[in-house]
Amino acid sequence: MEFTYPDVGATLTGDLPAGYTHLRHSRVLRVPFEEAAEALMTWQVQHRLGMRPLPSAPRVAPGVRVTVHLAVLKAPCGIVWVIEEQDRVGWAYGTLPGHPESGEESFLLERLPDGRAKVTITVFSRPGSLLTRLGGPLVTLTQRLFLRLYARALDLYAKPADDKDQMM
Repeated sequence: MEFTYPDVGATLTGDLPAGYTHLRHSRVLRVPFEEAAEALMTWQVQHRLGMRPLPSAPRVAPGVRVTVHLAVLKAPCGIVWVIEEQDRVGWAYGTLPGHPESGEESFLLERLPDGRAKVTITVFSRPGSLLTRLGGPLVTLTQRLFLRLYARALDLYAKPADDKDQMM
């Protein structure tokens, strides 16, 4: 895959590269670890947020490509790394040509002693198009919002979509 940034895999090592905006958000979920893991690995979080992910496979795996559609925006990505262990599940995708940003985003679930999960979402990014360069701080604020919405969507995954505790 032809990623649009040189530091592929940096979200796994935690050594985020200089020259990018770094964002991280963690949340302890109310849903069981297994339910959260299945939702995470089958694109359900993106669906829950009203995005239209078009992946090359129904389940996250190394080498899978996905184009995430949100309104008029189109964001091509490739899966960089995947972890599927008994107490940790997660993955990261990186930007491909045509994405408005340049960088990587990871989602990592860890099983807590009580069976719930903690999700940590990590991002490093910088503008990858004229639109995102012009957006400046507004783009970063939007990314911060989406990190929280991702975590909340994962937490609400087990609830019906018409639950009164809506995300937006």
